[in-house]
Amino acid sequence: MVEEKGSYRIADLAPDERPRERLKKVGPGALNTAELLAVLLRTGLRGESAVTLGQRLLNTFGGLTGLQRADYAEVESLKGMGEAKATAVKAAIEIGQRLSVQSPESRPAISSPADAAALVQYEMSGLAQEHLRELILDTRNRVVDIEELYKGSINFTSARIAEIFKPAIVRESAAIILVHNHPSGDPTPSPDDLALTKAVREAGQLLDIELLDHLIIGQGRYISMKERKLGFG
Repeated sequence: MVEEKGSYRIADLAPDERPRERLKKVGPGALNTAELLAVLLRTGLRGESAVTLGQRLLNTFGGLTGLQRADYAEVESLKGMGEAKATAVKAAIEIGQRLSVQSPESRPAISSPADAAALVQYEMSGLAQEHLRELILDTRNRVVDIEELYKGSINFTSARIAEIFKPAIVRESAAIILVHNHPSGDPTPSPDDLALTKAVREAGQLLDIELLDHLIIGQGRYISMKERKLGFG
């Protein structure tokens, strides 16, 4: 889509209102999400600034998580977007996603549920289907790898314990952490979540591979099964 003639530019705003200048002066943390998007979008439409377009983008897709989930074609087709803006937004989201799952060498040791959640929460909270992943840890609880185990409806009967432990056995891992998301946004554990946690923990005791935790990722929050003492009694 070609930019409309007479579109509003960030440069048309007063200096103290321009997102780019404010970012340089006070840092990105001082900008709201619509303003950060405006830096990427650069221009708006006739009668609509880049900041307003950024807010409309968020409203249309239900915030950043919805924007992350949206197909490229959906973003591109929104009035005022087009190829250049859609690719910039999708590229920025992908960069953030990759940053959250850095190379194993740069990941810190896992010392709390929050440490583990920080590695996967950004991406997994935006997934439209349920995914079960496994953080594979060494003897110092440093992340060696993150393995995708299942995609789709996950329950105790469909998850094979042998398949869950196979990646950890191959890497001679000392411990694992299970993580799965609830696309509904509600991380409340289900009976299947409890049964799976208990079965994996008990199998890990026999294999000498400790299940440190099982995290359930929801919309903007997570639940630690170990902190709740669910399946770890």
